[in-house]
Formats: sequence, C-alpha cells, structure tokens
Amino acid sequence: QVQLVESGGGLVQAGGSLRLSCRASGFDFSEYIMGWFRQSPGKAREFVAAINWRDDSAKYADSVKTRFTISRDNAKNTVSLQMNSLNLDDTAVYYCAAVDLLGPVLPTFADTYDYWGQGTQVTVSS
Repeated sequence: QVQLVESGGGLVQAGGSLRLSCRASGFDFSEYIMGWFRQSPGKAREFVAAINWRDDSAKYADSVKTRFTISRDNAKNTVSLQMNSLNLDDTAVYYCAAVDLLGPVLPTFADTYDYWGQGTQVTVSS
C-alpha cells in the first residue's frame, strides 16, 4: 500500500522558516522523482519543487527558487522542503508527490504524478 505522509506544517510569521518532510512507503522510493506542490483556496494546485532520484538534481518554481530547498534521503524514504523567508503568498496546503520517471526532465504538472500525500497546512502571518 502506497503512502506519502507529510509533516512539519504550521503557523509561522512572515520572514520565518519551516521544514516540511514527507515519508514514503509502499513503492521503491529510490527510483521515483519526488515533488512538492501547494494549493491555496480557490486556486489550482501549483508546482513548488521536484528532485530527481538519479543525481538529486532539482527544479523550482520561480516564486520559491531563492528561498526553498528540496532534498531527499533514500535511506530513510524521505523528501524534505526547507522553506526560508516565508511570505504571505506561501500560505497553502503543501502536498508531497511521487512519479515513476527516469528523468532528467523534472515534471511540473500535477497530473503527471502517480502518488500523493494528504497535505500539510502552512500558514504565514504578518
């Protein structure tokens, strides 16, 4: 049974930091591209970051490129998202996702991904 379980969300002041984690089980994590997406009320789910399983190469949305860092630990079946300099626009539910692709192109469309977590809420206050 495939499971992706996110953790680490919460309430943070603007300018602060949070670290999200996603623990995977039920599939060969070490051979899946992992991604983070987010969704705000009334908006479509949007790409945040993705990381390749071959070489840990990463891709980011322009809006987070200089502030967020995605990483993975294949030994622990975990992918993380370090979020710094958070602003009000970062408020959303953040989802972890997995897709069985070889790369090197990292997909940014939500429909491409095979598996999804339940999401974790991140709220940035002023």
